[in-house]
Amino acid sequence: MDALLSTLDIRQIGALLRGEPGQVGMWVRRWSSRRLLLYGAVIVVGAGCYGAAMGSWRALLQAVYNGMKFPLVILLTTLGNGLLNGMLAPLLGLNIGFRQSLLVVSMSFTIASAILGSFSPLMLFLIWNTPPVTGSWSAVSSAYCFMQLATVVMIAFAGVVGNLKLVPLLRELSGSSAVAWRVLFAWLAVNLLLGSQLCWNLRPFIGDPKIPVEFFSTHAFEGNFFEAVFKAAKHFLN
Repeated sequence: MDALLSTLDIRQIGALLRGEPGQVGMWVRRWSSRRLLLYGAVIVVGAGCYGAAMGSWRALLQAVYNGMKFPLVILLTTLGNGLLNGMLAPLLGLNIGFRQSLLVVSMSFTIASAILGSFSPLMLFLIWNTPPVTGSWSAVSSAYCFMQLATVVMIAFAGVVGNLKLVPLLRELSGSSAVAWRVLFAWLAVNLLLGSQLCWNLRPFIGDPKIPVEFFSTHAFEGNFFEAVFKAAKHFLN
């Protein structure tokens, strides 16, 4: 029982957020499925709160959907990246196994989800000051594009910081700053490609005001994330 409580101690998250390489490195070397469950709980709460805040611009029902879907996106991205990065890391000079890779990736997404959870009030503030869906179409269209871009910026910021916090850990595990930064950039690239694709396929998250609220898009495999971001930026800046 003492071991279980020690593994599930929420105070561990503080050390993780501070990026303490000694403490975090010890956790990576000592695999624990219970610790992974703790990280999963933080991801569900943090990403769920942010997702709900993000969807509240469109409708209460969209907020409920997002509270369930956004943690799913993060967890699926964590699992996929854990497998992919487990193959990439040895090629880049970091000799860790798949379980260690999954744990390190889970740590990065736990940090990112904690940051996103803290961004929830900021997102609600933006929504409060953004034209509602019931406004004129010109204002609503601009607001929708603004929400898309703001969401991308916040998620990207949280993801980058979540990985940067683990640079000291990667340096300790590899014994080389050059290897640590190579692994970091490779992992960021994988996070971007896999995470953005999952977000696109599991949309909507903000909710297009032109269509009814829905859990999954009926056109999930049409278009792509980068095209949508480009169109939103073009519309917003014009």
